[in-house]
Amino acid sequence: MKTEEMPKAYTAPAVASQAEVTTEWWKGFSSPELTGYIETAKTDNLDVAAAAARVLQAQAQTGIAASALFPSIDLNGSARRQGSKNPGTTFNTFGASLGASYELDFWGKSQDNLRAARNSARAAIYAQDVVALTTSASVANTYFDVLSLRERIDIAKKNAEAAKRILEITKAKVVNGVSSNLELAQQTAILAGVEAQIPSLEEQEREARYALAILLGRVPEGFDVKASSLEGIVAPPVEPGMPATLLTRRPEIAQAEAQLLAAHANVDAARAAFLPAIGLTGNGGYSGAQIANLINPSNLAWSVGASLLQTIFDGGRLTSQTDLAKAQEAELVAGYRSTVLNGLSDVESSLGSVSSLAERERLTTEQVNNAAEAFRISELQYREGVVDLLTLLQAQQQLFSSQDTLVQVKLARLQAGVGLYRALGGGWTVAADADKPTRNDFVPVPDLTDLPIGKPF
Repeated sequence: MKTEEMPKAYTAPAVASQAEVTTEWWKGFSSPELTGYIETAKTDNLDVAAAAARVLQAQAQTGIAASALFPSIDLNGSARRQGSKNPGTTFNTFGASLGASYELDFWGKSQDNLRAARNSARAAIYAQDVVALTTSASVANTYFDVLSLRERIDIAKKNAEAAKRILEITKAKVVNGVSSNLELAQQTAILAGVEAQIPSLEEQEREARYALAILLGRVPEGFDVKASSLEGIVAPPVEPGMPATLLTRRPEIAQAEAQLLAAHANVDAARAAFLPAIGLTGNGGYSGAQIANLINPSNLAWSVGASLLQTIFDGGRLTSQTDLAKAQEAELVAGYRSTVLNGLSDVESSLGSVSSLAERERLTTEQVNNAAEAFRISELQYREGVVDLLTLLQAQQQLFSSQDTLVQVKLARLQAGVGLYRALGGGWTVAADADKPTRNDFVPVPDLTDLPIGKPF
């Protein structure tokens, strides 16, 4: 990314942040149960385990690439018994030899391959961090989803209880001739409709609970959550601090950068393949008819040599491999730029969501309080015959709807807070990871037009 392409807020002088995002951001929600679940997911989640295995694979590939910088040494031993029918003689032959070969990395091809492998290993480590951060966010979101559904179920049951109270009053009025059977049928239908929502909410809660169990690497059957509502869970205020540090706080940006550096090294290696390969070989050993006399100076044989291999014609294979490496690098340049832009967009969107949902929660809470008071008054007035059933039902429906909406707004606000933590990298920094190579804050990459695709090097 060019500096002039960055938003001004992301290139402004650094300022101190009042609240830095920590790597254990989930503790800010004040839920010990959530903290325990995320700690479990960090070790038992199967996606995290698979990402860790990919890191080991990439590190093994680095070892393979590094081996090309060292000579290959082979030990060979042989024993042979030979004979002929005429004149009917047999004899033994024993041998032992030590051979070595080494291809000079005169043009830096092996170094380029090693550099590519190391950056690929870095990318795998950063990818593991991406999976870990995504998993932690998913655990938090799913946990909040379970609690919100339980709270909505509780609201629906309380609404059903209120509908039953109204139904009993209506029955009494019908018996006394104050109300008609029409009102009784209306209230009976209202009660059935409210109760019909409960099984659907219970099914959603069960599915969310099972999804949480999978995230924790557990069998869904028998898994349960202790908390029953979102009560007591708070969304701590988050300030992003210096926005420019976003480029060192998002592991997927570091991953894209490492992949780009690996691709650039692959281009260099592809170019070096056009140059001649220079190899050195050496062999030495003993050969004799008896093992006891095998290691004897008179039985020593040795040879040294050098070779040069230059491709004259390969049907365009090397040229096509170079073009392929350049095109892959161009793709990763575009992907890197896209990752940075998406990172900036995620932060801005998450900040906007947290702000708007906080205001919406405040207004919805006020709506619930007024709706509860209106329902209380209308229920008393209906009992005394001051208002009709329709007025009471409208008040009841408004209360139930606003309470249900409030729970969903609370859930959205909590999940928006999780999204903001994730957008800010969850407190992750490259410097905090000692097992990763040291890197600068931000390594610029060339524009797409600067790549010599299809041009002679």
